[in-house]
Formats: sequence, structure tokens, C-alpha cells
Amino acid sequence: MLIFKSLSEIELMAEGGHRLANVLRRLADETRAGVTTKHLDRLAYELIHQSGAKPAFLHYRPAGARRAYPYTLCASINDVVVHGQPSDYVIQDGDLVKLDLGLIYKKFYADAAVTVMVGNVGPEAKKLVAATAEALAAGIKEVKPGKTLGDIGFAVGKVAEKNNFSVADGLTGHGIGRNLHEDPTVFNFGERGDGEELRPGMVLAIEPMLAAGAGAIKQIKDESYATRDGSLSAHFEHTVAVTEDGARILTL
Repeated sequence: MLIFKSLSEIELMAEGGHRLANVLRRLADETRAGVTTKHLDRLAYELIHQSGAKPAFLHYRPAGARRAYPYTLCASINDVVVHGQPSDYVIQDGDLVKLDLGLIYKKFYADAAVTVMVGNVGPEAKKLVAATAEALAAGIKEVKPGKTLGDIGFAVGKVAEKNNFSVADGLTGHGIGRNLHEDPTVFNFGERGDGEELRPGMVLAIEPMLAAGAGAIKQIKDESYATRDGSLSAHFEHTVAVTEDGARILTL
């Protein structure tokens, strides 16, 4: 069931999103060779609480998961696309590090992700990261009343296709509000005009996840998802409201 947000609720979500963006920027600045992903997780926890919010992912158990998530941050390295658990892994020069983070501010959720290129990354990795960021921008551009979820997915998929990359199979965006995951599902592929019509008051977490190789994925022991062929992946995400005037990015 779709849950529409009032203008005042969207303002609250925008304030939470602004706080999340500041935390995520600090984490990205801290992401460098020699740092462990557990260090980033601890920093995320501290910064979210300092901002007056609460971590959204810590102890969250999504549908189908065997157990609740034990960390504040998702930190996914190279071929791991999403839901990578922080560990004692020491970030290396040349890594692609996906930082996916959410918080709760005054009972509303915000969700965002960035991919950080650490040190000297190769040309294919740079192209992949740029294409994934472009795919997010293309998807957001489609957010306006009268457009559809299929228009968003089509725009994301076209950017992947033109750059000879793949959309990661089965990994999607989602509605968001008083719950981290709400209807509708936001696919990273689609056909123009298909799917739910976008209407003011809808709030979507749009999150392209692209792979340099094939789009097939596998779930590994910590319940994260990685490319089946071991190819590099990238991930970007914003929380976006549908307004009468078009898209309003809440996680800036």
C-alpha cells in the first residue's frame, strides 16, 4: 500500500536527510587506505547520535533476513554490491567502497549511499562510478507527477546500457517514510509508461547498483550481495520526494 506524505512530513524528512548527508560526507572523507570498515561504522554511529538522530540500520531485520543487522553502516568493497558488514578489513589503495547509511529523525527515515574511490583506481572503475552516479541523476530527473516508476527504471537502465555495464539483478530501491522499506519497489530497469504513476507525496529511495560485468549476483555468508562473476560494482542513492514541481532530493 502506498503511503503519501504531507508537506510538513516531507519537511521533517528533508531535515533528517540533510543530517544524513552531512554524516555521509564525513564518512566519505574518512574512507581511505589503512582504515578499517569497523572504524567507519563506529564513526557513523557517533556522528548520527551527535546529529540528534538514531541509526536506521542497527538491529533492523528486513523481510527474508535470517537475523537483525548488527551494524550502523553498510560498507561494501569492490565486487560486494550492497549490505556489506563492517569488519577488520583494512581498506586498500584502489578499492571501491560503497557506503550505505540510514537514520531516523523524529520518527521518519532517510536513506542514502555513495561509492568512494580510494587512491589509485583503474579507468574501468572510474567509468563505473561515474556511470552509476549518472544513472541516479537520470532516474531522479524522471521524478515528476504523471511520470511512472517504469520511467525511472528505464532511465537508469539506459545509462547502464550505453556504458556497457549491467544493472545488478534483483536489487532495487523502495518507498520510505515512517518505515525504512515501504511500497513501491523502485526497479533499476523498466519501460517508459509502465508501473505506478508518480503522485505528489510519494517519497522514494532511488538507488542504482551497477556492475562492470554481468548483472548476476549471489548472497554470501554475512547476507551481503556480491557480483557472481567477481566484477566491480558501484552504488549511489538519494531519498527523493515527488512534489507538484517535480523531484525534491531530501538527502542533500
